[in-house]
Amino acid sequence: MRMERDYEAYFDDYNCLKVYMSKNFFNGSSRIFHLKDSCDRIIHLNIDHKQDLLNGYTKYVLSLKEPLIMGEEYVVYDEHCQKTICQYSHIVKTIRFNQEYEVKDIDLGCFYTKERTVFRLWSPVAYQILLRLDDHGQKSTIEMERKEKGIFETTVSKDLLNAHYTFMVRANGTWKETVDPYNSFCGPNTQYSVVQSIENVKLPKKVKVPLMRSNTDAIIYEASIRDMTSEPGIGVKHPRKFKGFTEENITTKSMSTGFSYIRSLGVSHIQLLPVFDFGSVDEVYTDIFYNWGYDPVHHRALEGSYSTDCTDAIKRIEELAHLVQDCHQAGLKVNLDLVFNHVYTKEKYPLEILVPNYYFLMDTEGEFSNGSFCGNDIDTQPPMSRKYFVDTCLRIVEWFDVDGFRFDLMGILDYNLMNEIAEKCRALKPDFMIYGEGWNMPSFVPEHLRASMLNQDQMPLIGHFSDRFRETCRGSNVDLEICGYSNGDTGLLNSMQQCLGGGCLDHLFDSPQKAINYVECHDNHTLWDKNSVCCQHESRGVLMQRQTLANALVILAQGIPFLHAGQEFGRTKYNLGNSYNRSDHYNHIDYNLRNKHMPIVVDTKLLIKIRKEHPCFRLATKEEIETNVSFGDIDGKVLVYQAKCKEDVCLCFFNPTSEHFSYDSHQKLSILFDNGNINAATTYRVGIAPYCVVVCTLS
Repeated sequence: MRMERDYEAYFDDYNCLKVYMSKNFFNGSSRIFHLKDSCDRIIHLNIDHKQDLLNGYTKYVLSLKEPLIMGEEYVVYDEHCQKTICQYSHIVKTIRFNQEYEVKDIDLGCFYTKERTVFRLWSPVAYQILLRLDDHGQKSTIEMERKEKGIFETTVSKDLLNAHYTFMVRANGTWKETVDPYNSFCGPNTQYSVVQSIENVKLPKKVKVPLMRSNTDAIIYEASIRDMTSEPGIGVKHPRKFKGFTEENITTKSMSTGFSYIRSLGVSHIQLLPVFDFGSVDEVYTDIFYNWGYDPVHHRALEGSYSTDCTDAIKRIEELAHLVQDCHQAGLKVNLDLVFNHVYTKEKYPLEILVPNYYFLMDTEGEFSNGSFCGNDIDTQPPMSRKYFVDTCLRIVEWFDVDGFRFDLMGILDYNLMNEIAEKCRALKPDFMIYGEGWNMPSFVPEHLRASMLNQDQMPLIGHFSDRFRETCRGSNVDLEICGYSNGDTGLLNSMQQCLGGGCLDHLFDSPQKAINYVECHDNHTLWDKNSVCCQHESRGVLMQRQTLANALVILAQGIPFLHAGQEFGRTKYNLGNSYNRSDHYNHIDYNLRNKHMPIVVDTKLLIKIRKEHPCFRLATKEEIETNVSFGDIDGKVLVYQAKCKEDVCLCFFNPTSEHFSYDSHQKLSILFDNGNINAATTYRVGIAPYCVVVCTLS
């Protein structure tokens, strides 16, 4: 327990009050304690246990002689008549609390009609909640009525359309102001919520995109709303905005910039970095700060800095909805990056203000889990927390018609949550994708319940980023001088073969649909910057070939290929390993560099085309891979990879060395790809140039 005052008290259970007294405070000693409620009624307490702590405090465990009334404001007195407010602590984690206060069939938030607006919150531990209303300059404060199940509610019988509001919440003895965590309509920098209805939003007509046969049909392209259009002079009228992301005109088409460029690549899915409200960019003064957005403030409100007008609560919703349908019209699906594992500032998080401690992982001593290394890990196991995050996902799908979710630090969450989200989202869209970072993070969630790769067999519909693929293919993220297979370490050939098998042949995954294969994402050094260190004595031309080789391994492997924006041309962040807050200079998509490295782009497009045209690279089950995928090598250096799907048979060669090799075939082979340009269109003898990839099919 972290102490901030000399005298603190916490309800850990319905019959347990823990009191901590500083040794500097009457030597931490008291013979008696009693409670007083808000009506000045005295409740006597028993001292069940006393313990001297090493941190300079004495801990008392007290039991109540009368039933506890949830939400009542209690003060505890010691024998010296010193007093402190009793805070509701671990009690909100108890089975009894969850059983008594779970709300299943009542919607929470703001519900507008022209005649009246209903405001409804869930806060069992709150003593009092006030609605602070600003109806176009006419301000008022209304006390909300406490109802059953910890619900507070009030109705205002007038037309409040576009009125601003916040809540003043008194819990644990203090007043705190918060916006409405259930309402997606808000003002700049989430300073207030706005009375609105989705019925007033002009959502675009939904465009149907063909269903995938399996997740292995996907080719994911990770992009930032801001980065794709932040370079000047590329023809985009609304740079760094939702609207500008899909903007096309004569200039963007002739220069192949922005959305025109993305469309040309042939990928199937765009994965957007976080688009929901984050705290590290001022929505009014967007030029001052840059951030990727992995510091959520409000999980249901969109980030205003991506809107053309952050003061318009509707516009940001309409603009993202149009972005999604623009993508669908172009044949592209959209996945959103969700950050459900931690928040920007715990003390200001709306759900924390309403029900302190309930939404965060906390032990019985009041210590908070820090598996995210952000100081606050969200607890998705309590029923009302799970309901909030599941309902949030469903709202996103229903409002914006997105096609998948990527979860940041998914290993902080529990797999039951992930399975429920996947099941309910797939009921709306049968080919909906769910995947995330399945690292085994050191959180308070028991290891056997974590949504980590260790428990992939418990999550039949959930994909995981394959860090083994990344480390094997490109080498260490920590030590840039340590190579992977693609940049020269042929000792990793056997491991690279297992990666190409989607992790199914050695049982890392029980389905290739769970393997997200990647060598680069927004985190860490770009592949180009990595190679510039571990292959620093090689020419630019060789580095470009190595970039294509790594891209080919990602694109042709069994599983799901994942490309970071710019990976297809050797994007650099000037050797900066973590550019999350380091300005557009480091993070923008540099189309001039793209033009300079056009051979990589051309090669990557062709590899994408080959994957889409050949089902042998998109096998959907472990059994299919076991039957149809085989490997070999040439001199222990060149990786030979064969994949079959009925009549479709492809043979691939990957050479990360400076040597020339050849391969003799008993059947005539047609060359689909050869960035060494040394083979005829058909041949029985395949030449494999240094640092190159050759892909063939049976003639």
